[in-house]
Amino acid sequence: MATIAGVTVDTGHWIGGERVGSGEAFTDVSPIDERPLAEIARGGAREAEAAVAAAAKAFPAWSRTTREERARLLHAVADGVDKRLEELARVETHDNGALIRSHRRGVMPRVAHNFRFFADRLLDLGHDDLDTRGHTNHVSWDPAGVCALITPWNAPLMLATWKVAPALAAGDTVVLKPAEWTPLTASLLADIAAEAGLPDGVLNVVQGYGAEVGGPLTAHPDVRRISFTGSVPTARAIAASAAPNLTPLSLELGGKSPLLVFADADLDLAADLAVEQYDNAGQVCLAATRLLVESPVADAFTERFLAKAARLRQGDPRNEATDLGPQIHRRHLERVDGFVRRARENGARALLGGGPNDDLGGLYYRPTLLTGAAPGAEILTEEVFGPVLTLQTFDTEDQAVEMANDTRFGLAATLATGDPGRAARVSARLVAGTVWVNCFFVRDLRAPFGGSRQSGVGREGGDWSFDFYCDLKNTVTAPWEK
Repeated sequence: MATIAGVTVDTGHWIGGERVGSGEAFTDVSPIDERPLAEIARGGAREAEAAVAAAAKAFPAWSRTTREERARLLHAVADGVDKRLEELARVETHDNGALIRSHRRGVMPRVAHNFRFFADRLLDLGHDDLDTRGHTNHVSWDPAGVCALITPWNAPLMLATWKVAPALAAGDTVVLKPAEWTPLTASLLADIAAEAGLPDGVLNVVQGYGAEVGGPLTAHPDVRRISFTGSVPTARAIAASAAPNLTPLSLELGGKSPLLVFADADLDLAADLAVEQYDNAGQVCLAATRLLVESPVADAFTERFLAKAARLRQGDPRNEATDLGPQIHRRHLERVDGFVRRARENGARALLGGGPNDDLGGLYYRPTLLTGAAPGAEILTEEVFGPVLTLQTFDTEDQAVEMANDTRFGLAATLATGDPGRAARVSARLVAGTVWVNCFFVRDLRAPFGGSRQSGVGREGGDWSFDFYCDLKNTVTAPWEK
């Protein structure tokens, strides 16, 4: 057990409705001050096997529960999240360094909404029967089985429940493996689910390192769905381990998204959108880190951007007034700084920031804007996943689209323009799973979410989630004799 910000958190696994320890542990460190928060049970193949077995045992009964009963239990879980919202916010802020105000006002309410949305969507799930020469085609969504859900550290609980909620609604059972840098709120979710009455084994949580526990999970022959959010290299390893069993995958991976600013845009709005890309200290897969600005307005845009960015307050994320918190881990900060140092050594100039915040020390990295990088440079092509933006200019609409699509990723894109026709033309040509026009980060759970190219495989959200977490069946019935 550990006490985090006055909240007691069990640091064991949750398997089959019981707390389970391991012979070894790993240390969970807060990015706020790099101090240890807790010693976490370090799972491996044994714990993965036990969790899958518990989920497989629970699956027959859970898959046969009515839609109404599953929806009722998911709403009960959401009620539990609402009841403990403040505790969840405090623990997650200590664990991943994101802003307490964001957790209170947006992230944790979204956690509850994830459960409520998929509970309600389940009750409306259906398809009109199809008639074929008097034969009836009836489409049904059958629960698939045990799901292995592997989640990232940048929005731990929200992104976990984005997967857990539809999987449970679909009638599947779950083994959740949270990121080892941010394991605490997944443990609290297990408590909340148990208190809500979720049957033993329906939700299991195993802690540990990816290679040690994630590998055995994704290679397990009894796992029928794998959903992963994280890096491309890890996704490749997961796909390789799932291949022998032909386990279906949903992968939401990295991004190198563009923000296109056209000369006819509201430049104050465009600058606001650009500064918003520093959200969560730049640790957002959807962030539009490549600012592409039409040449005639580049200076005016840059002036506005720098003025707005200068007002950002960096510091302790537990302070409601803070705008920018720390990077997640020492290793990650060094990775981010390595990208910036190499870019500057190769000719890029820092118009803002350019290194760690020496005034704050620790894991705080200054919001950075780089310009002058050569086409094809690493800083323009690789995901940094920190508060680092680049600025380039374009002269024509065709050039803007070409530059925006000049990446192996395709997760998202944002564009600022005052011309609806241009917005439609450019959006249609951008390779991206989501395009925002004169806005950013507006998400509707009814819409599909996912990436193109190396930003992912598949789509989740709305009925697309049920399509993934279920086996779709078509039952064709001949006309009955009267």
